[in-house]
Amino acid sequence: MHEMSIALAVVDQVTEAAERAGDVTAVRSVRLQVGELAGVVPDALAFSFELACAGTLLEGAELLTEAVPGRARCTSCAHEWAVGMPPRLTCPECGGTSTDLLAGRELQIVDVHWEDGHRHGPAHAPTREPISEER
Repeated sequence: MHEMSIALAVVDQVTEAAERAGDVTAVRSVRLQVGELAGVVPDALAFSFELACAGTLLEGAELLTEAVPGRARCTSCAHEWAVGMPPRLTCPECGGTSTDLLAGRELQIVDVHWEDGHRHGPAHAPTREPISEER
């Protein structure tokens, strides 16, 4: 399952960031940007994330996902449009087939909220790290 490898990569990256920060006692939430063209099934990712967090610093953490709609631009006429699903990559304005994808393939950690031994409330660790599935 593709989503499990993504979930494991997220847990690894957040754990590494927490270790670098030092004295993190718990991770409360992780927010991801997930593009509509990234090929990720949100329910499967949420299920996989819960399993991947078990027995780690992230156990019980909430996964928050931000959907990023696909957008494209025609290289011929510069018209921009929502790509949709299934993706429409032909320009609706001029019929051109040469397009640039502007958005929709994102898969990155946007931020993490954790607690550390020095604070009573949640700490915030903003990130913009793309998720690599290589382990």
